[in-house]
Amino acid sequence: MIRRCSIAVLAIACLLAPTTLTSARPAQQKPDPQAEARLRGQRFERAVSAMQRLLKVWLTHADAKTLLLPDRLPGVGSGLAAGDDARLYTPHNSGADLYPYLILTAELTDPELYRGRMMEMLRNEIRYTSTIGAIPGNLSLKTGELGPPSMFGAAEYAKDGLLTVTEYLGRTPWYARMVDMIADAMEHGAIESRFGKLPAADAETNGDYLQVLARLGNMTGDQRFVDWARRIADAYLDEVIPGSHGVPSGKWDFTAHTGDQHLRLRDHGNELVVGLVLQYANEKRWNTTRAEKWRPIIARMLDRILESANPDGLLYDEVDTETLKPFRTQLSDNWGYIYGAVYTFYQTTGETKYRDAVVKVLGNLPKYHRYVWEPRPNVPQLTLGSFDGYADTIESAIYLVAREPVPAALEWIESEMQILLDMQKPDGHVEYWYGEGNFNRTAMLYALMQSRGVRPARWQPGIKVGAVQDGARLHLSLGLPAKTAETTIRFDFARHRRVLNLDRNYVRLNEFPEWFVVDENALYRVRPAAAGAGTGEVRVGAELIAGIPLRAGDWIVEPFKEGAR
Repeated sequence: MIRRCSIAVLAIACLLAPTTLTSARPAQQKPDPQAEARLRGQRFERAVSAMQRLLKVWLTHADAKTLLLPDRLPGVGSGLAAGDDARLYTPHNSGADLYPYLILTAELTDPELYRGRMMEMLRNEIRYTSTIGAIPGNLSLKTGELGPPSMFGAAEYAKDGLLTVTEYLGRTPWYARMVDMIADAMEHGAIESRFGKLPAADAETNGDYLQVLARLGNMTGDQRFVDWARRIADAYLDEVIPGSHGVPSGKWDFTAHTGDQHLRLRDHGNELVVGLVLQYANEKRWNTTRAEKWRPIIARMLDRILESANPDGLLYDEVDTETLKPFRTQLSDNWGYIYGAVYTFYQTTGETKYRDAVVKVLGNLPKYHRYVWEPRPNVPQLTLGSFDGYADTIESAIYLVAREPVPAALEWIESEMQILLDMQKPDGHVEYWYGEGNFNRTAMLYALMQSRGVRPARWQPGIKVGAVQDGARLHLSLGLPAKTAETTIRFDFARHRRVLNLDRNYVRLNEFPEWFVVDENALYRVRPAAAGAGTGEVRVGAELIAGIPLRAGDWIVEPFKEGAR
């Protein structure tokens, strides 16, 4: 492809090539946990402040009638041609990638906005975009014209949007919207197969549905969701994967029983792999015959995917199903979505080679400092490519370090997160398109990593929450604005069990990892860090989850032991 060398070509090559993160430091003593917690509190504040700025600027672009947001706005990187202001709302873009993270940002920073305008947006989304039942369609915000039912829109809106809100906030009205939307969509599946009607003929859309169904089967107790999940999984494990050299083809003709033999390992294709492994975890838990039948098929699928990786374990965007050779050398920013499935398979089977693969790729991340994950050669202002590549690759790493805290990966997250945050413009935007919701998603993942899931009931500028966990003990630092005596602080709980009804905390796409979790029925001592071990208040875990008032300062939270000194 490159015919001759030039200064311009060399410059582009330098931008695209990974840069090793060289920040080796001399051996030093373990840092003071309270000092580290204060540093993390500063990082928490910066990330949440960035989230709030993006929330505020997007709300200024809302449609006056519906309050819904267009997919794209005029601006650098938006993808709109000069003079184009289409003002189109789609459930698979604005609904899936932007709206959910504005909901979560509002819940954290402005509870009144969360209960008010965010809920009004849901009412209007149901009112103005529903077609057949709860299946949404595209909506022109200029004309009010509603498009046909979108099976892809329902899949994306549910998996990337409504499921995300449910993972963190539980059974809200957005959960009910998701349940009915998925049920109506599955009832209207139009792709004939020997397994029953499917929602689509591509791995992305079917994978979206499978990821949601694998959760809803546990959450609702409704056998329909289990049966639908099995239908999709059986179609791929019994037909598509055996016909595609042990991995799923991106597109498949269920009548001709042939596919395109392309294995896409980034988003818009890897969703099926993630969904299959999560449903396998369900079958293993339920001790079904499917679990025994599926295990070798899924193992071979994951083995072949790992075989396709580069020497550092990073995955290419798309490879040939037979040869595993990449169609291009660009690396996938969504590598962690696949490795999350790899780790879930380790959690269910105990096969350590899958854990080893995750640890390996995490350890090699410093080699990819300032890597251009999503090149934008037609937008010269974006020298590091789209911010979305950084948002997704950092998201990938955070899911995994929550299970395997590899020091090299933790350091890499810090360096790359500063690059991502620096991409935000003074007006609050990053690139003027719906993907900016992913900026807020990753900023929130990062903020909660810094605070170990501890958060204020209502964030405002000046609130800093940082934490360091030492076994069962949490070193917590809380900074407050001037003239603020105290604020309500909430602690996290085992959402995978209490909300999703899962037996284990599997790695899940669109989750918010659980860091320091409290048991609702256990007792905890909360005391100032400078006070003695037997001082402070004794609280039940349910109180910590609901929120307790704390003053600014350094705190220690640990399980209560009678007579401890």
